[in-house]
Amino acid sequence: MSEAGAMPGGPFEKLAVVGLGLLGGSVAVAARRRGLARQVVGAARRSAPLERALAAGLVDAIAKPVDAVVGADLVVLGTPVGTMPALLAEIAPSLSRGCIVTDVGSVKGFVVEHLPGLLPEGVEFVGSHPMAGSHLRGPDHARADLFEGATCVVTPREGQAPGPVERIEAFWRALGARVERRSPAVHDEEVAWVSHLPHLVAFAFAESLQAAPTRVGALAGGGFRDFTRIAQSDAELWGEILELNGKALSGPLNHFAASLAKLARALEEGDSESLEKLLSQARVRLAEVARRASGPSDED
Repeated sequence: MSEAGAMPGGPFEKLAVVGLGLLGGSVAVAARRRGLARQVVGAARRSAPLERALAAGLVDAIAKPVDAVVGADLVVLGTPVGTMPALLAEIAPSLSRGCIVTDVGSVKGFVVEHLPGLLPEGVEFVGSHPMAGSHLRGPDHARADLFEGATCVVTPREGQAPGPVERIEAFWRALGARVERRSPAVHDEEVAWVSHLPHLVAFAFAESLQAAPTRVGALAGGGFRDFTRIAQSDAELWGEILELNGKALSGPLNHFAASLAKLARALEEGDSESLEKLLSQARVRLAEVARRASGPSDED
């Protein structure tokens, strides 16, 4: 397990996590248990999740967002991406010089376009996206080990000073994550393939079940459960994510539609040779992606 002593620069004095959902709550409890901040304060709009987070030991203290960030040298935004600009505009006057602000959002082009310009002088924004989580939401499902072995993408802006970026990367490594560095645009392009398109396809399949036989659920096995698990994710949250990354998602979606059309055509024509070839190619492509993922990154 990583410790604060192994993190360059040592622990943060005060970590404020604004938004204590699954990801925000997990950041808070993981940082607290690993000693990555001397004080961890949680903040949210609603008091009920805050009280539960405090009672569960996820944070040392709770406060309103504008109060929680006072004196913090690290602020993590754990709210939905679309709400971040208004939230940051609200808390910006309370941020101290030298503070670093990061986030856990799934779309980075929107974040980088809107957030840095809201910050006061002397405060840096470094985008983050931990590729961890589940269809479950709320602080009740937060886990101190959520980021262990997971990938976290850090998305510095072009020309950004290296110090804050390296500090955020060290923070995620200390939480147990494997850090990948990408530009915001490349992040959105790549995550469209490995996260957003799979969610979109799962949602589409689940919606199509309205046409399935009434008792089909009695026959569902592990494959059905594995494929449809992410379709249980929050519709409002994922609707926003898919909309905000719609431009990057259009290409992968068109490629998927073309592949599905080829498979449908082979089935309609009874072309077993083409069908087997398409399925074999699919396995090869999947193996290639997995092999490239296990190799060293040029951007690490």
